[in-house]
Amino acid sequence: MTAVIETGNHIAQLPTGGHRRQYAEKFAAVLRMVVEGEAPWSLNEVEWNAAHLNALISGGSTETSLVEHAVGRVGCGDLDILIERDRHLARTARVKATVWTLDQGLSVHG
Repeated sequence: MTAVIETGNHIAQLPTGGHRRQYAEKFAAVLRMVVEGEAPWSLNEVEWNAAHLNALISGGSTETSLVEHAVGRVGCGDLDILIERDRHLARTARVKATVWTLDQGLSVHG
């Protein structure tokens, strides 16, 4: 969920309207493929409930709290991507999931 939101935000911040439209259309097409089960990824349904928020506060498998991540300049969106990955891995024991990113703070936990 966070990766989708972050990607949409980056597209919305592109400097020209033509590029925003071009990439928003491509992004929407990929999301449609996921919904229709045609993409190479599966839909990871996440509930924002007490368990999810507790994992976010504690930092999940990173062993570093949300507060300490914030002090170290790792944002809540990046941390939530890691929490979602952890929850996905817990449901799919035979699947390896990593986080592809160019962000240094997030890539440490990839």
